[in-house]
Amino acid sequence: MTSILFGTASRDRYLESGRTLPGGGVLNMAYHWAAAGKAFLLQTRIGSSDQDLFVPFLERNRIPHLPASLVAPGESSSIDIRIGEDRQPQMDNYIDGVWDVVHCTAEELASLAAATHWHTVLVEGAIAELERLSAAGHLAHVQVSADFLGFRHYTPERFRDTLAHIDLAFIGWQGAREDASLAEVRRSVLEAQKVAVVTLGAQGVLVVDGENQTETFYPTVAVPVAGSTIGCGDAFIAAFLAAHQAGASLGDSVTAGQAAGAAATAWRLPLPDEAYEG
Repeated sequence: MTSILFGTASRDRYLESGRTLPGGGVLNMAYHWAAAGKAFLLQTRIGSSDQDLFVPFLERNRIPHLPASLVAPGESSSIDIRIGEDRQPQMDNYIDGVWDVVHCTAEELASLAAATHWHTVLVEGAIAELERLSAAGHLAHVQVSADFLGFRHYTPERFRDTLAHIDLAFIGWQGAREDASLAEVRRSVLEAQKVAVVTLGAQGVLVVDGENQTETFYPTVAVPVAGSTIGCGDAFIAAFLAAHQAGASLGDSVTAGQAAGAAATAWRLPLPDEAYEG
């Protein structure tokens, strides 16, 4: 069983410290999966001027990737990050860079043909490539999951369109469980007979199982935040998918995700310091 992580590797600019570090949802997930010994392949793009930032990170953390497909002309995607006094991240000024338009290379398509699972983080370039790959039949044999982030690229209407191409959705909902827009999203998942995992921060996790027409809420046990919450979402998804792809139930996968998300609050950055240090 091989999983593919497809998505942006970004230059994360931490404004308080002035540090620029390799980041992005799939890159953070790749670190967790490599540390756990999971079989997977990272498919991403970095700008030609950023190899010194990303390549040592990939090699040091033994993240499997395709060097021949890694580098593209231009600048890597980037984002500005502040960690607030409440230990919550504030992100702004996202730039697509080389992820403005990304098409899979021949070797990436060959790897995809042999894969069983495909996961992406839905920035605009990844959304377009998801739709293109799906329309061409390249995703018909894999279970497709996608991180809708904080739903910032989406309306309920656009969500329904993207849902047609995936099996499992992750949504980091910024509002309340009772929001009317979330109710519309839940209806869409049930009607499409798909699965959505909606993380609601400290409130808990809502799993909408359209295959069985059920909704289950899993409360979160609060933990002291020694570092920040910036890495919690990626840690949750990485652990959830690792468990679920290995055959765990949705409930047991949520439990694994919650434990990993809680552990990530010990770090000031998305990953432990050793991930970034040579």
